Amino acid sequence: YVLGSLASRRFGLLQVSMESLLRLSKKTEDASFLSVRRDTYSVCLYREEGTYPVRTHALQAGFEHPLGVGAGSLAMLAALPDEEVEAVLAANDAVLKSDYPMLPVEQIRRDVETTRANGYSLNPGRIVANSWGVGVVLRSADARPVGALSIAAIDSRMQPARQVELVGYLMQEATRVEERLAQMFASRAHIREHPILKPRTRRLSQ
Repeated sequence: YVLGSLASRRFGLLQVSMESLLRLSKKTEDASFLSVRRDTYSVCLYREEGTYPVRTHALQAGFEHPLGVGAGSLAMLAALPDEEVEAVLAANDAVLKSDYPMLPVEQIRRDVETTRANGYSLNPGRIVANSWGVGVVLRSADARPVGALSIAAIDSRMQPARQVELVGYLMQEATRVEERLAQMFASRAHIREHPILKPRTRRLSQ
């Protein structure tokens, strides 16, 4: 239900991201993801499989984690203002302590700062030891974070040099998605301002 509800509301984002997800997984042979925010959580809206035979299954479409847990989720959290980051962490404090004891709030705060400094997020196996990920935020035309693209792979495929390569691909595709989003909303705004009027029909007097 949650995934269907989110998909219906975020269909435009998924629609403009599909080509990028396909391209990412084809280039890298690893799984790529589109995630969106749901209150204080991140939900994986779509997963595109890669062809590399050894895969990580830590994130599937429909899975949700508190914001800051996982690469795409962290990219979205880091894009928020400081006061909103703190509000999210406070709201998720209990679930983080109970379900994610390996990821204390202090670590998420440090990860947020690192993400902001680097311009991308890195999950160095914090949830599942051999499952690593990198992510970048997606922004709307008014700079609001609307989602994230990420790539996940086993740890042996996430050495520093390859992280740089993957982040480069992610940033290219994020730019493409944001450009498509801007075009889509500009087109919708134009239609709202200039609706196509149906031709009037004149009744013939009987």
